[in-house]
Amino acid sequence: MLRVSHKERPHWRTQAEQLGFGFHTMYGEPYWDETAYYQFTLAQIEQDIEAPTAELHQMCLDIVDRVVRDEQLLERCAIPPAQWQGIADTWQRRDPSLYSRLDLAYNGQGPAKLYENNADTPTSLFETAFWQWLWLEDNVDHGWLRRDADQFNLLQERLVARFAELAARNPGQRLHFSCCKDTEEDRGTVQYLEDCAREAGLSTAFVHIEDIGLGEGGWLTDNHNRTIDWMFKLYPWEFMFQEAYGEHISSSQVNWLEPQWKSVLSNKALLPLLWQRFPNHPNLLPAYFGNDPKRSLLQDYVKKPLFSREGANISVMRQGKLLAEIDGPYGEEGFIVQAYHPLPKFGENHTLIGSWLVDDQPAGIAVREDTSLITQDLSRYLPHIILD
Repeated sequence: MLRVSHKERPHWRTQAEQLGFGFHTMYGEPYWDETAYYQFTLAQIEQDIEAPTAELHQMCLDIVDRVVRDEQLLERCAIPPAQWQGIADTWQRRDPSLYSRLDLAYNGQGPAKLYENNADTPTSLFETAFWQWLWLEDNVDHGWLRRDADQFNLLQERLVARFAELAARNPGQRLHFSCCKDTEEDRGTVQYLEDCAREAGLSTAFVHIEDIGLGEGGWLTDNHNRTIDWMFKLYPWEFMFQEAYGEHISSSQVNWLEPQWKSVLSNKALLPLLWQRFPNHPNLLPAYFGNDPKRSLLQDYVKKPLFSREGANISVMRQGKLLAEIDGPYGEEGFIVQAYHPLPKFGENHTLIGSWLVDDQPAGIAVREDTSLITQDLSRYLPHIILD
């Protein structure tokens, strides 16, 4: 695994604006960065990232199966009791999932370590599935990269195929897409997914989360007063449960993407539950609930809220000293602690691998880096290649 300096394409900013990648720069700082790329061998991708991703995903699903059958575990996950039955029902029906992303620490040698599972609202999808692939094609076509350079990136074709499969299960239904207002990156992710759904032949519509209404009989409606039968929402389940229509989520009979059972996978309680179930697994880090006496076994650890997004409210402790901390609005429901396992460092950059799955199958990777120990929403995104 190498970080290789590389010349920017002279036209990329103009191209980005034309293709809807307006958030390539945020708050005056680069988000997309093609002054370098990460290079992997095929063996590193297949053996150290792809295969463990598939195994870890199945282990996570095993935890879901246990949690939905155990009220104590549901309490551990801080999931509101009013939602327990709905979550269990969606799991027992095996309501289908679209996609998810595992965040891994990997330095090119030895087993990748799971940091967390972004199973409910993972972003950086457009730049992974489409934009970094376009970067590769441009560079190969212009002779700036070798013609045999490849990329682990099956995301777009698998998303389109998955949407087509899901459409067959919901014949004739319009698929609504939704995210919050004033979130350019989220809107870009949702727009990209809507484009993939249309390519698969689906009828689609968009409504902001804030504009979802509650019609007579408990049906959810969009801002045109149309009933919502099927919806992809880039909005966390823990927030959905708190909305005015939260008590009607199950009775509204909406087919949700992602399904309610994903609220277990996107919860940091997953990490200590995985460690309890699969102790000493090579791709796991020791993890414990914040009130577990066993947490004292960890001298160096990362403290994470049960619910947290983009690195918020995470702190890193080593030998009793605070190394790094990010503020934020999370933590009321409790914390877990996970053994400190630093990200690999390339120069001044701490590098995180996001390993994507579509329809339960590994489908590509994203590479983020930051000078901070904690990867955040503004951490830079760099492309990658496979070259032996």
